[in-house]
Amino acid sequence: MNRNIELLYQLAGKPSRRIIGLMSGTSLDGLDVALCEVSGSGETTKVTLQNFETVIYTDDIKAEIRQVFAKQTIDFQHLALLNEWIGILHAGMILDCLGKWRVPASEVDLIASHGQTVLHAPKVLHALEKFPNATLQIGDGDHIAVGTGIITLSDFRQKHLAAGGEGAPLAVYGDYYIFGRKGENRIMLNLGGIANFTYLPASMNPEEVFVTDTGAGNTLIDAFTRLNYPERACDRDAELARQGSVNQDLLAALKSDRFFRQSFPKTTGPELFSIEYVRHAQESSNTKNISAHDLLATLTRFSAETIAEAILKCAHGTERSIADFHIYMSGGGMHNPLLTGWLKELLGCRFSRTDALGISGDAKEAVLFAILANESVSGGKSDFGSRKGIPSVALGKISFPS
Repeated sequence: MNRNIELLYQLAGKPSRRIIGLMSGTSLDGLDVALCEVSGSGETTKVTLQNFETVIYTDDIKAEIRQVFAKQTIDFQHLALLNEWIGILHAGMILDCLGKWRVPASEVDLIASHGQTVLHAPKVLHALEKFPNATLQIGDGDHIAVGTGIITLSDFRQKHLAAGGEGAPLAVYGDYYIFGRKGENRIMLNLGGIANFTYLPASMNPEEVFVTDTGAGNTLIDAFTRLNYPERACDRDAELARQGSVNQDLLAALKSDRFFRQSFPKTTGPELFSIEYVRHAQESSNTKNISAHDLLATLTRFSAETIAEAILKCAHGTERSIADFHIYMSGGGMHNPLLTGWLKELLGCRFSRTDALGISGDAKEAVLFAILANESVSGGKSDFGSRKGIPSVALGKISFPS
């Protein structure tokens, strides 16, 4: 037997595995690195977050990624080079974290790499009849495996596509395994660049689990903060938006896109929610001359209202009152007091961060990829039914170090 296959077989049979989960989202903040101890599988999964760090992307890294990020026309050679370069960078970041944590690479069983998304193109967005749903994440898994000496699982979204999904959101699997609890209806709300949520029913019936993107989370707020205040990466603590007022005409124009009339579940990305999207809405609503503060206030309200309306629609579909739900937040947007304050006002139910459940809201997405890797190696095929958006499949491609 090939020694790598033999090692993988041994890992699958261990009572627990030490797995590093990696996540870099559409906000391009950096690489989230979560060292987890994972035991069991499926609904018996248990996870302990041992160490976590966000390795901040330098301005140079962000600039290189933005040359291809969410664009239809790019330098193809640059994309190919970035795929390898990001893989090498991520491997180095992992080793730096392990050195800081004083954990030898030999004591880590697996790496689970989400990769850096550069394009998300569900069919409903690209509208090309003969082509299927598509998405692309770069940061080659073989380079990570060879660079660290650790078996690496990557490219998780492709199996989801192949099985009929749109490649996202993938959080649903880990959300169900580690956050679902009988007796409480939970919404796991991720406030990333694009906002999404998983509904976990109090019954814990997997066929009732629901997941969808809602639209813009932080992506437009961040983009227009950078555009108007180049020295700032984001509107920290909503300092800028708090100085403005919501423009109702612009808000209505922003909410008029057909995306918000499409049925659930659905996915989207910065390919739709872009600077051009906002400029078009400003033109149609005759609001091109509003102040930067008013624009940021309106974009923050836009995220809050579209998220809240999606959650209310989900609650209505379950025939339960929104008051019966407990929302657990994660992602960068949970630190935005204006966004979260408006969400609480619009929804009127209980709110917490996932920290209350034992997993930092900043680390949650990286942890969930560690769960996916664990499931692929030692789990089975969980049955989420035949509904659109949650294929009952194991995800990820395996790269051996040698």
